[in-house]
Amino acid sequence: MRRIAAAILAALAGSAVVAGCGSSPSSPNAAVTVTGSFGKAPTVTIPAEKASADLEISTPIKGSGATLKSGDSPLADVALYKWSGTKHSVLYSTFQTGPQIIPAQLGLPGLAKALKDARLGSRVVAVLPPKDAYGTTGESQLGVKGTDTLVWVVDLLQQYSGTQSASGPQVSSGGGAVPTVTAKAGQAPSITINTKTSPPATMSVTTLIKGSGHKLAKGDTVVAQYVGAIWRTGQVFASSWPSAQQPSGQLFGFQIGGNVIAGFSQGLTGVPVGSRVMLVIPPALGYGPAGGNANAGIQKTDTLVFVVDVLGSAKAA
Repeated sequence: MRRIAAAILAALAGSAVVAGCGSSPSSPNAAVTVTGSFGKAPTVTIPAEKASADLEISTPIKGSGATLKSGDSPLADVALYKWSGTKHSVLYSTFQTGPQIIPAQLGLPGLAKALKDARLGSRVVAVLPPKDAYGTTGESQLGVKGTDTLVWVVDLLQQYSGTQSASGPQVSSGGGAVPTVTAKAGQAPSITINTKTSPPATMSVTTLIKGSGHKLAKGDTVVAQYVGAIWRTGQVFASSWPSAQQPSGQLFGFQIGGNVIAGFSQGLTGVPVGSRVMLVIPPALGYGPAGGNANAGIQKTDTLVFVVDVLGSAKAA
């Protein structure tokens, strides 16, 4: 269910100390310019020469919103450029497709430094030499070599905590023909499934907490917490909430109608921001068409149960 942005923000093994930024006025990295309005696709000019080894950070648009908090995940529009030798190319841009969550635990030391204490409403530009990005190994999924410099343009829109949950009044705990859900504020919900019963044959959506925000529509980028379980076994197979394996959690950012299973988009369309809903997704709207998901222990005949907290949303520019 993850987008290619997961590869863009993949951890850099062994990174530790963040290099200091700053370069000489003649440094090619300092000559990178970014123009345009906040929230709109930027115009990026990169010199037709080889990049230097300098980490260069600038804020061409200074926002007046809240300062990013340590441990929070920003929702941002992102444009990423690869600078190889005297040429450059666009690797990724969300300015037309919708913003992306940037994980709280970044594996890119230069980008982490660039975003530290930045304010919402700002456009941050970071020119990252290999030592401040993916290192000498590069990132093969993106076609980034260990000698490539990266240019990040980040428009900071919103920020979310890894323990943030639905904000409306509770209206149900499920039960009956669907699983029961219990939870404490700021913690992952617990799903209890009677595995001896047959799941519903069709899609089921149960509102557990009713929000009062924008109703989700096709094309919206959604920021959510989720827990996913398999009806057949009753076992959780995935979660965005903090755990021993991911102490800061991993908030889920995706598009309604985008690269997620069909039941996720179908079940969340029309749900107000601030809500917690339980989705019971039959195989045809889950991983059935893909033959299951062996890595998650999901068979092609499995019904899935998701408890989703809709924290926020945004539309594409």
